[in-house]
Amino acid sequence: MNPFTSPPIATGLFRDGTNIKKLLDTLDHPVIILDNDLNVIFFNARTRAISDIPPEKAVGIPCRYFLKSRHCNHECPLKNSETKIEKKFIETDILNSSRQIVQVKISFSAIYDSSGNQQGYILSVKEPEKGKNSTKTQGEDLSFSSIIGKSPQMDKVYRLLPVLAQSDASILITGETGTGKDLLAEELHRASERSEGPFIKVNCGALPETLLESELFGHTKGAFTGAVENKPGRFKLAHNGTLFLTEIGDLPLTLQVKLLTFLDDKVVYPLGSTKGFQANVRMIAATHRDLEQMVREGRFRQDLLFRLNVARLHLPPLRERDDDVFLLLNHFLKKFNEVLNKKISGFTSEAKTTLLSYTYPGNVREVRNIMEYAANVCQESKITPQDLPAYIQHRAKTPDETPAKNNETIKHYETQIPEQKETKIETPPDFSSFPQIEKKLITDALFKAGGNKSKAADILGWGRTTLWRKMKKYEIG
Repeated sequence: MNPFTSPPIATGLFRDGTNIKKLLDTLDHPVIILDNDLNVIFFNARTRAISDIPPEKAVGIPCRYFLKSRHCNHECPLKNSETKIEKKFIETDILNSSRQIVQVKISFSAIYDSSGNQQGYILSVKEPEKGKNSTKTQGEDLSFSSIIGKSPQMDKVYRLLPVLAQSDASILITGETGTGKDLLAEELHRASERSEGPFIKVNCGALPETLLESELFGHTKGAFTGAVENKPGRFKLAHNGTLFLTEIGDLPLTLQVKLLTFLDDKVVYPLGSTKGFQANVRMIAATHRDLEQMVREGRFRQDLLFRLNVARLHLPPLRERDDDVFLLLNHFLKKFNEVLNKKISGFTSEAKTTLLSYTYPGNVREVRNIMEYAANVCQESKITPQDLPAYIQHRAKTPDETPAKNNETIKHYETQIPEQKETKIETPPDFSSFPQIEKKLITDALFKAGGNKSKAADILGWGRTTLWRKMKKYEIG
C-alpha cells in the first residue's frame, strides 16, 4: 500500500510522492503523518527508533498503538481538540523500540489541501538530548523502567503493558513467586492516568481475616473491641489511584464476597457503618496460585475471578527466559557494586557457566539474593565459583535437563562425588531470607580470624564499623 497514492493525503498534497518520502527520510528526527481519523499513513526512516512496528503493518493502524504515549487515550490533543489546530506541542513519554520509557516533545499541525480542506496531521517527535534521557546505553540491560528483560516472553508483556495501563479495567497478574509481579503492578500504575494518585498495596496473605477486613475497608469508632477511633481503609486511601491486592488467592471467602460487592458498585462500607464511600479506585490483583483450580475446589469464587480477570498479564518463570538471566546477573552485580562500594568487573568463565546452567526456582528474587551474597563474599576482581552459594554447584542443570529433574540431579551428585562418600550435601538454604546467610558469613569470618574483628572485616571486605553494626543487628557476641 503506497501512502502517497491513497486518500486522503493524495488530494493535491504530494505531487511527487517519491521525492517527498526521500526528503522526510533525510530528517534526523521522527516524522509521522496521520489521516483525519488519527490512523498512520506514513512515517520516515528515523521513526523506527521509537516504534518497532514494521511499515507493512503500521499503515492504517491508530496512532495510539504506534506511539504508545501516556497521552494517547484520554489526553490526546488531536482527539479532544474543539478548535481548529494550527500548530501545537506536548511534552510526554513514549515506549520506544527498545522497550524503554523516554521523554519526548511532540509537535503537531494540521495538513490542508489547496482548497483549504483538512486532510490529516503531521507529527514531529523530538527525542531527548544525549545525557538527558532515561534510556540505557548500548550493552546495558533492556527494561521497562524497573522491569528487566529482552526475551520473547517479556516482549509480549512489554507490548501489552502500555495499552493496559491506559485502561481502567481490572487486571490480574499471574506468575510464580519471585517473578516480579509487584514491580509490574507499579509500572502499570506509573504508566496510567492515575500516576499522580496513590498506589496502595495490600498483601492478602499477611493478615488474619479479622484484621484484613478492617485494613481493606476501614472501621468506625466502637465497631469492635479496640476500635478507639475511625480508621480509613486501604480502598479509601487509594481513592483516585490504584489498589494492588497481592496474593489474592489467599483472600478468605467471606472477604471475596465483600470485594465482589465493591467491584459491582464501587462503594466501600467501613465496619460498623451504614454510610458508604464512593471510591474511585483501579484494581490490580496478583497471585502465584492457580485460581481456576481453586474455583473448581470451591476455594475461590468464580464470579470474583471473572471480575478481576478482565485483562491478564502473565510473568513467565526465569527458566523460560534464558535470554534474560545474564542481563539480570549483570544488573544486580552493578547494583551491589554501588551499594557495597566494590569494583567487581564480572564473572570468571567457570562462575558464568555455573550461573547460566542453574534453573533459579526462586526466579528474579533468587538471582538478586545470589548476587548480593556473591558481591559480599567476593575478594577478587571477578566473581568465582567459590563466591557462589554451595547449593548452586550441586543443582546446576545439564543442557538437556528440565526443572522437574532437579531432585534427581541432587541425588546424582550425592552419590557421584569422588572420594567423598561420607560428605553430606547441605539442604539448600531458604534464599528468600538473606539475613540468615549474612549472619553465617559473619560468624565464618570471625572464626577464620580467630575472633579478631579487624581481620574479620578485612575478610568480608567491610569497614570495622559496618561489621560492628551488623554483629549488633544479628546479636553476635
